[in-house]
Formats: sequence, structure tokens, C-alpha cells
Amino acid sequence: MAKKNSFGGIMREYLGKGMKLERHQKVGVFLLVVVLSGFCGWLLELLVSPVGRGRFYMVGGNILPWMNIYAIGALLIVPITYKFRKYPWLVFVLAAVVSFIVELIAGWLVYTIGNGMRYWDYNGQPWNVGNIGGFVCFASAAVFATLSMFFIYAVVPFCIMLSVRMNRKAFLTLATVLFTLVMVDEVTNLTLKNLNLPTAIDFYEMLGLKYYGLITGVAGGL
Repeated sequence: MAKKNSFGGIMREYLGKGMKLERHQKVGVFLLVVVLSGFCGWLLELLVSPVGRGRFYMVGGNILPWMNIYAIGALLIVPITYKFRKYPWLVFVLAAVVSFIVELIAGWLVYTIGNGMRYWDYNGQPWNVGNIGGFVCFASAAVFATLSMFFIYAVVPFCIMLSVRMNRKAFLTLATVLFTLVMVDEVTNLTLKNLNLPTAIDFYEMLGLKYYGLITGVAGGL
């Protein structure tokens, strides 16, 4: 029989009535969700970068491996799907709907505010059924919903397990340090970009790493 604080034990409670976490545990889990969702999104983008391009490209715009749109999506999807976590099929559908909406709004805002700037474009893709302006399609929503399933049923319970196993100070320190590093990196790069100064992208390109589709869909760092 699995121990109560083992991953199996945590999962049983998580999928049951839910765990009653103390305030410091809720705060720590929230911070880790922000960090790990951004990292998982970055890793996904990196792994799929060779699809249709033949090679790996660097992704993200920060020094650290983290992408903010995935963190935004997680902060919406996790609480929206929490009450339905006993029903994976419903979690998948809700995650797909939220992902579709977030990607559509984010893509449209970047395009509108940036005078035609795009960070992704599904126009011309062979698998773009449901494509709206190149900002979103059904396939992308399904991919992000699948990633959400992994996050909701593996990563979140793992974060809860850490909050149970670690003492209060150590857990909060870990979560706070990781969150702070990510936020400092994000704010620093946004500030440098607005001041037209070299950013993390310039740093990695100086190291010889190549980016794809950052602004116009044309490979950079060639």
C-alpha cells in the first residue's frame, strides 16, 4: 500500500476529494505551477521545432528556458479544470477550449499592437483545420490540451507532493527562488527590448544558436 505522502498516495487524494493544503503550500504550488508550466511549454516548442524545418531551433525569448504564454494558459486551465479532474475527457475538452481562446487572443493582440508582428502563424500549415487568421487552429489546441493533461495529472500532483514532503521553509525557498529567477529574467528582457538594447535572443545568437519565427517567420541567426 502506497504511503500517504508518496506520489501514488497524493494522486489518490488529488483525484478524490482533493487535498487540504496549508497556506504556504498553496503559495508554493502556485509559484511552481508558473515556473514549470513555462518550462514545459519551452521544452515542447524546442522538441517540435524540427517538424517541417529539418532541425532544432532555439525557442523562447529569455535567458532561462521559460515561455510566458504557457504560464498564462496554466494559470487559467488548472483552476478551471480542477473540479473536473476525475473526468480526464472533460479536462481535455476544457483545456482545449481555453488553449484555443488564449492562443487566439494572444496572437491577435501581438499582431494588432505590433503592427502585423507574429510569433507563430498557422496559415499554410497542412494540419490547420479550424484556422483563424493564422493565430490558432484545432490541432494546436489539441496539442496544448494534451500537454495540459500531463501537467494536471503529473506535474501539479508532483508539486503537491513536494509541498507535503519538504519542510515549510525549504519548500517556500525553492518555489520562491525559482519564481523570482524567472520573473527577473522576464522583466529584464522586456525592459531591454523596449529600450532597443541587446536581449537574451541576441545573447544566444552570438553563441551561434538559431531562432525561428520570432517576429516575421524568417529564421534568424543564420
